[in-house]
Amino acid sequence: MQEFDLVIVGAGVAGLTAATTAGRFGLRTAVVDRLGAGGQIVNAERIENLPGLAEGIGGFELGPLLQEQAEAAGAAFLLDDIEAIEADGAAWVVRGTEDSLKAPAVILATGSQPRTLGVPGEEEFRGRGVSHCATCDGPLFAGKTVAVVGGGDAALDEAAVLAAHAATVTVYLRAEAPRAQAILRQQAGERANLTLVGGATVEAITGGDGVAAIRVRRDGAVQEVPVEGVFVYIGTEPETGFLRGVVDLDPAGHVATDILMRTSRPGLFAAGDVRQHSVALLPAVAGDGATAAISAFRHLRGGR
Repeated sequence: MQEFDLVIVGAGVAGLTAATTAGRFGLRTAVVDRLGAGGQIVNAERIENLPGLAEGIGGFELGPLLQEQAEAAGAAFLLDDIEAIEADGAAWVVRGTEDSLKAPAVILATGSQPRTLGVPGEEEFRGRGVSHCATCDGPLFAGKTVAVVGGGDAALDEAAVLAAHAATVTVYLRAEAPRAQAILRQQAGERANLTLVGGATVEAITGGDGVAAIRVRRDGAVQEVPVEGVFVYIGTEPETGFLRGVVDLDPAGHVATDILMRTSRPGLFAAGDVRQHSVALLPAVAGDGATAAISAFRHLRGGR
């Protein structure tokens, strides 16, 4: 079993920022993630909400840069799927499928996964027309008819990405108007091949070898709409299944923390959109990571 001062579970923006901060404070730090550095941002075609980057940056560029910075600060990186976290006296054991790590402080930065619609056909056509990543799969739908489900930032941002490839993109949202940021609503309105349909509920996805249509309920009527791709952006669910019974979670499964990112258990901290009340914007997520690392450092020094 490898031992460290601090183990960080998750290599997204929060986890990597925490690793850099902890390393600069002299902590022997390990970052463990099942996929590698970057988290969900690697699928973002353009990130435009980070301070100082007026032209934006691709997610596939930002992830490696953050890892390089963390490694320069001394952090070690391990690929593993974490199955459990257990108390061992004053320390914590982080158990993965391949190895176990032990440390007196752990930062939980596991992030979230896309929420599913839970409608007939969604699982059946996953990877065959149903997707959660426009940056990954958008080029596959060049010249085709595509539907996007959702009305938040991710839905409109990814719809704009799809509009650069698809013949038409229709965004279906349950509310009458999108809740996304004003700049994203404006950009969507500037796309001639992008249409917003409010007050709509997607009830099923149908097809044969691939997606052929969606069943949409609107104004009390159900309509079969021909589409060749469906991209779902209806929010996320925190990756906290392995934490039930370990730390306090809110009803939605987010980790409860105070303003210093401390959880209900001494030595356990949480950062990023896995924690309760996170605004889930990258600048705030990075701030969470730095705060959690400093709190972990103070914990290891007896609260000083």
